[in-house]
Order: sequence, then C-alpha cells, then structure tokens
Amino acid sequence: MKKIGVLTSGGDSQGMNSAIRSIVRTGIAHGYEMIGIKRGFNGLMEKDFMALETKDVADILYRGGTFLQSARSKEFRKEEGQVKAANNLREAGIEYLVVIGGDGSYRGAAKLNERDIKTYGLPGTIDNDIPLTDYTIGFDTTLNVVTEAIGNLRDTMSSHDRVSVIEVMGRDRGDIALHAGIASGVDAILIPEIPGDIHKISEKLKDGFERGKTHSIVIVAEGVDKAEKIAHLIKEQSGLDTRATVLGHIQRGGTPSAFDRVFTSRMGHKVIKLMEEGIHGVALGMEKNEITYHSFEEIFQAKNVVKANLYEIFEDLV
Repeated sequence: MKKIGVLTSGGDSQGMNSAIRSIVRTGIAHGYEMIGIKRGFNGLMEKDFMALETKDVADILYRGGTFLQSARSKEFRKEEGQVKAANNLREAGIEYLVVIGGDGSYRGAAKLNERDIKTYGLPGTIDNDIPLTDYTIGFDTTLNVVTEAIGNLRDTMSSHDRVSVIEVMGRDRGDIALHAGIASGVDAILIPEIPGDIHKISEKLKDGFERGKTHSIVIVAEGVDKAEKIAHLIKEQSGLDTRATVLGHIQRGGTPSAFDRVFTSRMGHKVIKLMEEGIHGVALGMEKNEITYHSFEEIFQAKNVVKANLYEIFEDLV
C-alpha cells in the first residue's frame, strides 16, 4: 500500500483543515495509506508522523487553523536539511507528499521533488498572492471577516464623526484590501501595487464631511505603511478626527466559508487523481472555476499582478 504524507506550512489559513480532510478521505478511498506530518517542515525534520484514518479528520471541515499545526524550519532551508527530510520520508515509506502553504512552502516542496519525493502544493495563504490561481485557501473567508469588521467599525465611526483607517494583511499584495474595500464601500484603498496620494485622499475625506458625511473608512494593506502613520497624516492634513485599527491575526481565524470548504475539497480530490496519473512536482489552484495545476517552476517564474480592472471599478464607484 503506497503512502501519502500531508503537511501544512507557513501561516495558517481557514480551509487548511478541510483540504487535509479531502486529501485523507480521497486517498483512503483510492487505497492509499495516509500519514499526517505535524508542525510543517519542522515536524518533517523530526519525524513527527502520525497515521490518519477517516475518523481522524472527522469534524474538522468547519474548523479554522490546521489541526496538523504549522512551523518553519531553519534546518530544512539548508541542503543538508533537505537531504535529511527526503531520507526521513523514504525511511517512513512515504512516496507522495502534499504541502499546503504559500510561496516558501512551495519552494520547500520543489526541493524535495528534486530529490525524488513526488510532491504537490496547495495554495494555503489568505493573501491570495500565489500566481496562476484565482484564489488561495482562506482568502474568501478572510474577506468575510474583514468585511464584517469594517461594518462594525462603521457603526461606531458614524456615531462620532470620525475617519477610520483599517490595516489589513498584505505585505506585497493588496488583494485583501482591494476586495474587502469594494465589498464594504470604503472611501479609499491603499495597496502596494498602486501608489496612493495621502494629500488627495485627505482633501476628498474633508470634502465628504463638509457635504454632510458622518464617517469615512480608509483601508490600507500592511505593505503600504502602518495604519497609525496613515491616520496621523490624514488627521494632520484634513483636521478630521481619525483613528487607526489594526485587524491583525483575527483575519486568519474563524470558520471557513462555504466557498473555501468546496474549493479545498475539490483540490484535495484532484491531487489524488494526479498521483494516479503519474503527475508530480506541481501545485494546484483554480482558474475560471476549474481546478488546474502548474509546475512549481512555472509558478515561481509567473508574475503576480493585482487586477487593475478591479481598482478601476473601485475608483468609478467611490
């Protein structure tokens, strides 16, 4: 009986558990033995393996986080560590390895694939910053969390004639800010990909209050600047009472949305099919509502660009 290992790496994202569930149950249905690797690549280095049966993944479909837990490994980054990891997998009889994580996790998986471990990647990151997939695991759920938080803040801001600057995750990619901003009808969006003009934003907010607005919302991706600094600049230039809110790790938590549960279930099923077709060294995703896959090298070379048409839509709606 062939063995499949599965691990989660990097930051957790809602839907990782449902992905594990799909991989494990589909694998068992197709006659594979399933092995969970605890604490990501760190657990791989320490042989922290556990057999997974159908019952072990019961009741995790709707739970956020990852029950396998996640951790980075400095040892694995070195060539000697990668050799050790591959040997650990071979000694355990694990022929296939599914890695759920972001770019760094993919690069680790690619290194193992070069060492004759058949590896696969699933895009586990809320930032939606993996190329060649329209969505990443947890992105949709995070949008719902952020949109709800913005709604809650809007209530209190309107009670006090205030501007709220909300900082969301996104060091290099502004998808969370852009999508949540459109969904919430905010007044300004600041993302790393498109430079923003604080002076123009401040003037626009000031004009809005002069017309009778009782509140304004500005959403900023963390890769642009700190919310506190943006709020200070807006207050200084507009004279408006401006407060900063950092949503932080609350964005990673919560029950995965129906979309994320179905999305991960589809990918988990597809990855087992790819194993049976003899395809490996690839990462899965969704393009035009179809589950697709590309080689790790294709993904590393692809450009990850913000959807400019979405920003244009936002500008026309403000």
